[in-house]
Parts: sequence; structure tokens; C-alpha cells
Amino acid sequence: MVTKKEKVQFKAVEILRKRKRGVKYARLGRIIQKIFPEIQEGTIFAYVQQLDQVMPNEVYRPARGVFRHTSFREKDTKLEEIGKSKMGIEEEKFYKKFADYLVGDLQECTRAIPLGGKIFKDKWGTPDVIGIERSKPTDVIKHEDVLISAEIKTDASPTALITAFGQTCAYKAFSHKAYIVIPKSASEEDTSRIESLCLIFGIGLILFDSDNPEDPKFSIKTRPVKTEPDMFYLNQYAAELVDSGLFG
Repeated sequence: MVTKKEKVQFKAVEILRKRKRGVKYARLGRIIQKIFPEIQEGTIFAYVQQLDQVMPNEVYRPARGVFRHTSFREKDTKLEEIGKSKMGIEEEKFYKKFADYLVGDLQECTRAIPLGGKIFKDKWGTPDVIGIERSKPTDVIKHEDVLISAEIKTDASPTALITAFGQTCAYKAFSHKAYIVIPKSASEEDTSRIESLCLIFGIGLILFDSDNPEDPKFSIKTRPVKTEPDMFYLNQYAAELVDSGLFG
């Protein structure tokens, strides 16, 4: 005789076999609850929670709170590398929009400008956007200047995201805060991994619509942690930025 646990878990696997992108834990539980209304809600969710542990050959978690059938594991990796490797709209079209977002919406900076290119002329690269936060004359308590850097990627492939994260980490050598800005179209698995790394390294994570340069709809996932940069590199890069007007 089939037990309640087996009924729930077999049905869950059946559902996941039809969903290439996987199903979130809460949604999967609700779907099964409608199929088996005679089984208590708490019991269903408890059985669903254990799926990847009791059926590891059938189910895995590509990201927090998401279940996916193992038959899609290899296929998804290939599709993400091949299908999402296109650059799409040029990144430069988003630089000014994000600079304005830093100043106006996030209020992280008193001034921010697009950079891009190779202004710093070194192998560690140049941030796409850089900003500065300065105390206002009316502030009762003043603070030292805070430099903020951002790396923007329109390519949602895993390789591009890994590269972007490495570049953002490099900017922390001369920046008090750093942001990585990635497409909302990136896979849930890759976005979840980047978010975890951002929390570990104190980097800010922003998602945006990489197909719409007129209205990118930037949305913040994690705030950056302010850290002290290496003063040698901070002064080196600040000297190169003087002509940009950022420090004017």
C-alpha cells in the first residue's frame, strides 16, 4: 500500500519532470495540496522539504527554495552557456541610467559618473560607473569622502557573471563600496549564487532589465558593506579621476 509520504513525493517528482526551470518549494507544496486535499498542509510541506534528501537521483536544489528534476541539470548548464552568451544591448547604454539611480533612488552618492573603457589603463580594469558621497555643508556630523564603484553586465551567461564578480571584487581595493549589476534574465541558480557571494564579500547586488535601456527598472537585492580600501590604490585612482570632474 502506498503511504502518504510516497504519494506526495512521487507526485512532486512527476510535476518536476515537466518543469525545466524547476518549482519553488512553496508553490510545489500548494500544487500538491490541491491534488491531495485530504492530506494536511503541514504534512505535505514536510514531505516536500525532504525531496532532495530522500530522492537525490531524481531531485536537486539549483538555488535556495527551488527544486528541479535531475534530468535538467546538464541540459540547463549547456543552454545557459550557449543561449545566454549574447551581449544583447551595449552595456554603455545603461551607465548614465545607473549613475542617476545611485544618486537619485539609492541616495548612495552626491555625484556619480559613467566611466567604462580603460581610463585607469591597468589590467585590473575600470568600473563602469563611479560615484562619491560627500558630507553636505548642512550636515551636523561630517564624514570622509566615500568612493563607490559599479560593474554592469548585460551578458547573463554564467561565465560573464563570474568575470563581473571578479572585477567587482578588484574594485574594492580602491572603493569603500562596490556594486555588481546583472540582468534579471540570469538564471535563478546563477542569481542565487551571486547573491550568496555578495553577502559574503559585502558587495551590493542590483538586478535590471537588460533589454530596456530607457527604463532598466533597477532593483536592489543586497546592500554593499562599507569597508576601508587600500589607501595606496585609492589615492592612485583618485589622482587619475581628477580630470573627470568627479572630485570637483
